[in-house]
This record gives sequence, C-alpha cells and structure tokens, in this order.
Amino acid sequence: MSNQKKTASVDNIYRLEGRVPVAKAIPFGFQHVLAMFVANVTPLIIIAGAAIYNGQAFTGLETAQLIQNCMLIAGVGTLIQLYPIWRIGSGLPIVMGLSFTFLAACLTAASQDYGLMVGGIIVGGCIEGVLGLTAKYWRKLIQPIVAGCVVTAIGLSILNVGVSSFASSGKYETGAWQNLLVGTITLACCLAFNVFARGFWRQLNVLFGLIVGYIVSIGFGMVDFSNLKGIVDQLGVFSFPRLFAYTPKFDVGIIASFVIVFLVSAVETIGDTTAACTGALGRDITDKEVSGSLAVDGFISAVAGGVFGVSPITSFSQNVGLLKMTRVVNRFTIMFGALLMILGGLFPPIGAFLSTLPDCVLGGCTVIMFGSIVVAGFEMIAKVGFSHRNMIIVATSLCVGVGVTEVEGFFSGLPSIVGDIFASNMVAGVFVVSLILSLVLPENMGHEM
Repeated sequence: MSNQKKTASVDNIYRLEGRVPVAKAIPFGFQHVLAMFVANVTPLIIIAGAAIYNGQAFTGLETAQLIQNCMLIAGVGTLIQLYPIWRIGSGLPIVMGLSFTFLAACLTAASQDYGLMVGGIIVGGCIEGVLGLTAKYWRKLIQPIVAGCVVTAIGLSILNVGVSSFASSGKYETGAWQNLLVGTITLACCLAFNVFARGFWRQLNVLFGLIVGYIVSIGFGMVDFSNLKGIVDQLGVFSFPRLFAYTPKFDVGIIASFVIVFLVSAVETIGDTTAACTGALGRDITDKEVSGSLAVDGFISAVAGGVFGVSPITSFSQNVGLLKMTRVVNRFTIMFGALLMILGGLFPPIGAFLSTLPDCVLGGCTVIMFGSIVVAGFEMIAKVGFSHRNMIIVATSLCVGVGVTEVEGFFSGLPSIVGDIFASNMVAGVFVVSLILSLVLPENMGHEM
C-alpha cells in the first residue's frame, strides 16, 4: 500500500481507496444520506398505510418503528456493499436503500397480510443472492450495449421523480410558485457553489444547496417539526429496532411475483454498479463486482424483510448520479453516510429531522444528479460504438421499453403480472428488448453510423 493511501488526505475523496480526514469525510457522507433519505423511507410509508397484519391496520407507532428499521438496514447494507463480507458486496461506492421497484408487489401482498410480503421478500431475496454468487456463469449474456441501454433507462425513469419533487412541498399545491422558487434557489446555489468554490469544496455543492434551500423553505413555512416531536414522544431519543415482529407467510403466487421483480431489480443493480464504474471510476466493472453487488442486494433484502420487517433494499440510482456529478468515490468517505443512517435507526430524532426536508429542496438538487445517469448511459453506448446493430438495439429497446409506460392500458389484454412489471417500469422493458436483440441480431450488420 502506498504512503498516499496510508496517509489521510482530502485528495483521496477522488479515489476508491485511501483515508480522508474525518472532519472532511463526514459532510461528504452526509451529502449522500440527504440525497436519498426521503426516497428511502417513502416506499415504506406508502406500504404501511395500506398494510394489514393479523387483521389489523398499522398504527402510527408501528410505522415509525418501520422507518427506524429501514434507516438501520440501509446503513448496514451500504457498509457491506462498501466492505464485502466473503463474496457478498462489491467494494464499490454504492449506497443502498428501499426501492420503489417493489412497491406494487409489496402493496398487493401487504394489503392482504404483511406476513405474505415478508415471505415473498425472503424467498425472492435469496434467489437473487444465489444468482449473484453464480454471476460468472451468465454474466456474458449481458453485452455492453445492453448495460448502456439499461443505465440510460434508469436515468430516464427517475427524471420525473426529480422534477415532481421540484414542484412539491407538502405545504403548497404542486406547481405553486413558492415551491418552484425554493427549488430554483436550491438549484442555483448548487450550480453557483460548483462554479465558484475551489478544490474539494466544490464537490459539496449538493450539501450547500440543500442547506440554503432548507433555510429558505423554513421562511415559507414548508418545514413541519410536529413529526419530529411525535416520533420522539413515541420512540424516545434512543430506541433499539423492533426485530422479527412479523411472522413470514408463504403463498406461491405472491412469491412468484416477488421473484420476477427481484430479477428486474437485479438488472437495475447491474446498471447502477456499471454506471458507478464507467461514470465515476473511469473503468469497466468486473465480474466479481457484479456478483458481489447482486449478492448483497438479494441476501440483505431477505434480512430486511425477515428480520427488520421492511421492503427490499437495492442500489440507489440517486447516489450513483451524485457519484457521477461529484467524482467523490472514496469508500471511507461514503462509510460515514452509512454510519449516519445507522445512527438514524438507533436515534429516531435523527431520521425524524431529516424527514422534515421539503421535496422542492431535494428536487432542486436531484435534477442534475438524475440527468448525470442519463449522460453516463450515453457515454457507455458511445464507448461500444455507433454501429448499425447497436443503434437498432438502442432505438428499439428505448422506444418499446419507455413507450409502453406512457400508454395506459397497453397490457390490459395480458395477465396482470405482465402489466405490474412492465407498465410502470421502463427499465424492465428496455432490458428485455435489448437483451433479446443483442442475442438474436448478427454481429456484422453494417458499417459505423
């Protein structure tokens, strides 16, 4: 190991390995948590609102406990992703969190009985984990052009999330001038800090924008501190997580739906980790990294459901966009973000405070980050070349995969599970079409375009 890696240096934030002074590492780690916090807890809040367990709806206390648990397992999953245990984990600067990909499947199961959701997550997670451990046997089926299409689709699929957040706050109706003004101020601060700051400080532009935007949003009355008081009253300042609270139940149909969605999630994880390597680390991803990232995705999701009682966790595209934009890829630095999430799980007021961040403030920061993922996909496509064959794959897969999500009722004549998978998830459609075309189209289809 070089002296540069042994010595703590702020310059190491641009390197995967090496130590960074703790005082410098903490704000960079905190920036990653702020980028994903609301999106991390929102799926679980929606699921808890519709869930039934032993014939009873969830109470506010149970929902607060689940939020606590999702913070904790997201932090643990991120740590294992950063610093693998055996072959579980990629060693890449990937942040883990609860995924919207599973929302439809979780709502369907949880509205019948929360135990059915837990059972489906356990089985589906273990299957994805095993697929990860055996990735070397099937990895070559996913050609670089397919990965480029998937990464592009991931970026496109979350653009509306950033724009929707930009126009929302919870205080005013969507599109109100107050929301747009706060979002614009936040975005302007991110851009200005990126232009005028010097050295490593420039990479804290998202954190700077969030702080300024948060202060401005308080002036507009967008910040509600009542939730903070309510959670403290219910759970106290410190609280151990509630484990094994929901007995798993197993239903073949629900398990099948979860297994299919876990396969879709695996595709997204491959896209995220590939984008982290090509877009932020400047190199191709290795088979070992693909295998480890899928293994942690699956097995930690099984733990998330079976032990912590929350929905599956996976790699967070928002944070991949942050990696791409800032080039801060240091594992030691991002570890502090994971530790903060764990603290948020053990000290409920931390998570409650972060939950007060208005959507429009997050939206002001995330629009650039999400766009960065689309750009990373374009770069991957450009790297493999603009051959006639590649352009046919890109054009067809993006048109079909994205297009069917824009047409309501497109899958109305097919089994409902088909619509559940493809109607609202363009990544799944883009992957399936690009994979099939990459396997059936001949390699030599013409000259470069």
